[in-house]
Amino acid sequence: MERLQVDAQALEEYAEYRRIVGDDDGGKLFTPEEYEEYKRKVLPARLQNRLYVSWRSPTGMDCKLVGPETLCFCTHRYKQHKTDYEVLPKERPISVPCRVKGCPCQSYHFVPLNGTQPVRCRCKHFPDQHSAAPGFPCNSCSKCSGFHSSFTCACGQPAYAHETVVETKEERLAQGKPVGQDVPYAAMGGLTGFSSLAEGYMRLDDSGIGAPSAELLEAPITSMDHPFLKAFQGPSSSAQSMPQIAGSSSATGQVSHRKQSEADDMAYFEKRYQERLKMEKAAKRKERNPVPSKKP
Repeated sequence: MERLQVDAQALEEYAEYRRIVGDDDGGKLFTPEEYEEYKRKVLPARLQNRLYVSWRSPTGMDCKLVGPETLCFCTHRYKQHKTDYEVLPKERPISVPCRVKGCPCQSYHFVPLNGTQPVRCRCKHFPDQHSAAPGFPCNSCSKCSGFHSSFTCACGQPAYAHETVVETKEERLAQGKPVGQDVPYAAMGGLTGFSSLAEGYMRLDDSGIGAPSAELLEAPITSMDHPFLKAFQGPSSSAQSMPQIAGSSSATGQVSHRKQSEADDMAYFEKRYQERLKMEKAAKRKERNPVPSKKP
């Protein structure tokens, strides 16, 4: 048991090391002294000069918040780009160039996926068949002047109308968008919490579609709503018309209604189960006692 605890602690410490250092150790683990020196040198600037990266709709919604593992158009991940700055650049837009040797990518550029598949350009070729150099010209045909996808995002806007936005904490706060807590981890991009992993139209914060209105939250539940909501709604109109026991609360009524619905469901499935048993028994009797064929 003690051995398992030690191993778990070692794994946790390694995961913490990897989230902080990333690929900056060149594939060779830092010594404890080098690790402490790295944190002393890098973390203050990282905490102060974090860059937030998102794929933004023309409506201003962050349809995708970029994290360490999010792929760039150049096929390399965000964490493989330059994300740490001792002094933030003054020019805009801020460039986040790729650090992979030989890659022509001059700044991180998000490209969406259609499910699990990459989207196609109007020339029918995939992003990896285009150059990562500015303009993204196609390497597989001569008629394409640059990557242009008509893929429609879940927000309803085409992909080519979106833009990859790199901004500072102050710029994001000025727009009223969430910035989360200051963390020492590398290449966090736009991730500020668990909701950051959801699509923009599903994210109920200021970086997504936003919290639903009070009118929507207080609207009556209909048959079109999720079964979970319907299970917790109040009694039906017919049940409400019946006299209620004195002293019963609305919560008690909801629970009793839910129990009644569950009992109805169980009775239905039990009835179907008994019908199936009868059919199976009838089929077995027919096999044991086949009807003799009538001879002329």
